Order: sequence, then C-alpha cells, then structure tokens
Amino acid sequence: MSVGEKKAVMVLSWWIDSTTLLYRLVNEWYEVYPIWFIYWQNHTKELDFAKQTCEKLWLDFKIVDLSFLKDLLKSGLMNWEISDDLKTLVVPNRNMIFISIAVWYAESIWAEIVWYWIYSWWEEEHQPDCREEFVNKLNDVVKISDWNYVELYMPYLKYSKDEIIKEWIKNWVDYSLTRSCYKWGETPCGECVVCRERENAFQKNWIKDPLLNNKN
Repeated sequence: MSVGEKKAVMVLSWWIDSTTLLYRLVNEWYEVYPIWFIYWQNHTKELDFAKQTCEKLWLDFKIVDLSFLKDLLKSGLMNWEISDDLKTLVVPNRNMIFISIAVWYAESIWAEIVWYWIYSWWEEEHQPDCREEFVNKLNDVVKISDWNYVELYMPYLKYSKDEIIKEWIKNWVDYSLTRSCYKWGETPCGECVVCRERENAFQKNWIKDPLLNNKN
C-alpha cells in the first residue's frame, strides 16, 4: 500500500495517549481523519489543544457534539464529583458510543481502520469498557455491522503510560498541547490520580513534562 492510501479515522482527545497515537499515525504515513466528541464539561482549553495539534500536523478536524448525553448518563466525572475512587468516574458505555460513531464516519469516507487510544493496563480495574475482552468483542461486532469492512486498532491496549511516552523518542510528540487532570481548572492540579500518573510516567522516561515545570 503506497503513501496516502492508508486512510483511517482516529478518536482524538487531549490526553497523552491520544496525542502520541496521532503523531505515530502521521509518521507512519496514514491519511488520518481525527474525530473529537464533546459530551460533558467545558472543553474550551482541551478542545483548543486538540485543534492546535491537528493544525500543527496539517490535519482536518471533525467535532461531534454529544453534550445531550450529560442529561442521560450519571457519572462523577460528568457531575464534577471528582475523587480517587475511579469507579465513581466511569461514564457508562462511552467507548462503545464513540467507536460506533467513528465507525460510521469511517464507512462514509471509505476508511478501513478506526484507531483508538485506550489502554487497559491501568484502566481495566475501574473502566469496564477498557478491558481487552470488551475491545475484542466490539471489534467482532464492528466487522459484521455493515457490508463495508472496518477494523478497530487499539495498539496501546496492553501498554502502561510510561511505555506510551517512550514513543515520544521516535515521533517527537508535542506534549505541551496535552492535559492529564480530572479537575479541569485553568492549570492542571498536580494532585488528582491522573496528574500523579502522568508525572510518574514522565519521570520513568527521564523526560521533563512541559506543563507546570513537570508538576503535572
């Protein structure tokens, strides 16, 4: 397959995992179509980061507004009830919803692949839809959901956060346009569980986090 023929849709977020995967796909010469979902909180800064990343990589950027879901789903994450009990922050079926729409988009532009950045190494303990079992069964369903063949690729499923950051070395990811915080202030809090996980991942790779002098 020649350069530019590997057309793919990628579910995008502002997290390290997502941004790393986006850079990887661009460097592997995929024709990438990022898709972003608005579904609950004020996404102003995070959405701006995602837009800047796509502009930097010369990519089109599609935004899908799912904000109505806030009235249908109950989650501490969507109601600002943030705690270290990660099971209270689960957004039920979020990945199934996102992937279903991404597959729909892929079929409309004749893309054969949907890439998603979730990883189960850490999240499977509190996020049911990040488990390998869920991903495998959903992939089976996607393959028979339409006459057009679309496959899910989730390359970081068995990675840890620090293993994902290692890809920075070969893909030169700009992590200044990423966030890792559940409290969504003007700046990362540096105290919540995902901020601590991010700091630990950077430290293991001996890389300085560009945010807050390595305090996020």
